[in-house]
Amino acid sequence: MKPTILSFIIIVFLVSCTKSTTKNETTDVTDTTQTTVFKAANLEEQIIYNRAVEAVIWGIPAVNFELLNESLTKAKGNFNQIIYWSGLINSKNQTLTPNPDVIYVNPLYDTRNGPVVLEIPAAEGNSSLTGSLDDGWQTAIEDIGPAGVDKGKGGRYLITPPNYKDPVPFGYIPMPSSTYTGYAILRSNLTNGSPEDIKRAVDYGKKVKMYPLSQADHPSETQFLDLLETPFSNTIPYDFHFFELLNEFVQREPWLTRDLVMIDYLKSIGIEKGKPFQADARRKEILNAAIKDAQVWIDKKYEEAFKPPFYDGTNWALPVSPEFVKSIGSNYSIPNVYPVRERAVAYSIAYFSAKHLGTAQFYLLSIKDDKGEPFDGSKLYKLHLPANVPVKLYWSVTVYDRETHALIRNMKYFSRASTTPGLQKNSDGSVDIYFGAKAPSGKETNWVPTDPKGKFELLARFYGPEKGFFEKTWKMGDVTEVK
Repeated sequence: MKPTILSFIIIVFLVSCTKSTTKNETTDVTDTTQTTVFKAANLEEQIIYNRAVEAVIWGIPAVNFELLNESLTKAKGNFNQIIYWSGLINSKNQTLTPNPDVIYVNPLYDTRNGPVVLEIPAAEGNSSLTGSLDDGWQTAIEDIGPAGVDKGKGGRYLITPPNYKDPVPFGYIPMPSSTYTGYAILRSNLTNGSPEDIKRAVDYGKKVKMYPLSQADHPSETQFLDLLETPFSNTIPYDFHFFELLNEFVQREPWLTRDLVMIDYLKSIGIEKGKPFQADARRKEILNAAIKDAQVWIDKKYEEAFKPPFYDGTNWALPVSPEFVKSIGSNYSIPNVYPVRERAVAYSIAYFSAKHLGTAQFYLLSIKDDKGEPFDGSKLYKLHLPANVPVKLYWSVTVYDRETHALIRNMKYFSRASTTPGLQKNSDGSVDIYFGAKAPSGKETNWVPTDPKGKFELLARFYGPEKGFFEKTWKMGDVTEVK
């Protein structure tokens, strides 16, 4: 979609849903169900506003990644190190829809000084990795692990910088990055969730190595940074800080051919490569109004993306379009297709993409019960999972804060999974999971707590999905309220 067309759509949407106000200027809005009221003093201000909205929609994945860098700096880490969690994550991890049922091992690379080697261990018994290497736009370069390029045999992945021309040495798996910096999301899988199982997964994950190609003959020791008790976040800031982060990304990374039209758009709002980003009080006011309205628009598109559902007659869906999934898999090389809107929706709720979605894992989300009502943390709900879920590894269902798409803060735990110790099964092998502020009597091990003062959403994960999953011979029903 061309930016000029996108601008027109945005303006039409804003006109249709804008609420009235007694102020003549912008109005800060904390309720994301309504837009601000922006009144431009002249055409120049209107253009700044319009282009700022488009910059937000276009720049969501870049800012999403830049937040990882910001959190890494606050944690006293650096690029070309591996951050990991030495146990199951808690709500100190405020990244977007993280998985609380695996051990995360996340290398962050920087190729500005040359290619970087990411060394992946071979799968060993129950020990394996599921994940992908992504560039700074969070576009998967390739998948890693048994469902990835190495097919579980392990290998040396060579991450090369943009426009790298040298031949890749024999024995390395080429991973050409379109940006200088990026990351891998690797998940060291569990089997039963016991303390011993968690230790095994951590120890296996720490067999991953990372070092410059220039040190390949005598690599330096890989630096690991444990973030289990360290605040770490990449929830999208829908305020002026968004543009500050976007500027940091633009200053560091090269322009891609597909994005050249945005050079002038960003210049209109004050972001220009090689120059400091500055904004006076009025420009900040305009940009804050624009990003609040962009947030409303993105969230509206998120809700619309649940149709059609994955299972007919339910509210379960992967809220991204097939066009977007194909674009990720092709690194946006399909002629006449650039789904910026769908990309914004995806990276407003997540910070990862797989090259071949459905091979290693698949996701389904729901934000409403069987009556079409949004999930309310003060109520009790039940989800029935029929027996014999068609997965090779595991399944899980996680609760997230509907507003931030992160784990609900200060909860004891956040999900139930086939690897959860003590999970109760029904006599036929099926499982009932409960969500609410208070556990139903006798069902504590199958219950996930919610915040009684907030809304929530659910994400079901299927790792190693089998044929029956996609043929839908096994079907998961809607969540129902327990009266």
